[in-house]
Amino acid sequence: MAETKTAALIRLEPVARPTVADQIYDVLQRRILTLDLPPGTKLSEAEVSAQLGVSRQPVREAFKRLAAQGFLLIRPQRSTMVSYISEAAILKARFVRTALETQTCREACAVLKPADFTALSVLIDGQAQAIDDGDREGFHALDEQFHREICARSGVGFVWDMIHDCKAHMDRIRLLSLNSKSQKRALAEHVVILEALMTQDTEGAAAAMTQHLARITDLIGEIKAENHAWFTDDGLGRALR
Repeated sequence: MAETKTAALIRLEPVARPTVADQIYDVLQRRILTLDLPPGTKLSEAEVSAQLGVSRQPVREAFKRLAAQGFLLIRPQRSTMVSYISEAAILKARFVRTALETQTCREACAVLKPADFTALSVLIDGQAQAIDDGDREGFHALDEQFHREICARSGVGFVWDMIHDCKAHMDRIRLLSLNSKSQKRALAEHVVILEALMTQDTEGAAAAMTQHLARITDLIGEIKAENHAWFTDDGLGRALR
């Protein structure tokens, strides 16, 4: 009898966990987006590492990642500061996000089931409750989850992964503009999107999503009028003159 051989299996690598640099990045990005660290704020590796109780190396890695995304302006031998808000970066992010999410809506119309609509309706109800409770950050989290769930339940969860980093520039404006009026408008737009998905109105759902994401252009004007000093037009994160 021929000897039976056992096939060698590839050794599995441990599941990746967030590194210290990842955690620092998350903390700093959140503080930048919520304006706990407003545009123009100076940061130093030494101070951040001391405050967080970590070495300077992971702080340096987090700084480089934030700089690559346009949230920090690193000036060697001088200082590192939170970049000013770039209108160009916001509009680029909106273009990418609109292209991806409108196509996702078309896909969603063909595959979503009653259970998916129920889950999305629950999120919309949660957003309405957050408005009543004055829970600004809770509303924002549920807003994100609504968009993320449409992607995931449509079988294209990778789309949200692609959107996640680029949309952060949009989030700086959205978090600045979140008040009762803007929240109610966003909620109403979500209802229209969901209704189009439920009736399998492919182009109606895509159009509703396009209109919803286009509202960021109006918000830029409103926020810029009130906080002109936080904006840049040079594409490098430096202040307007």
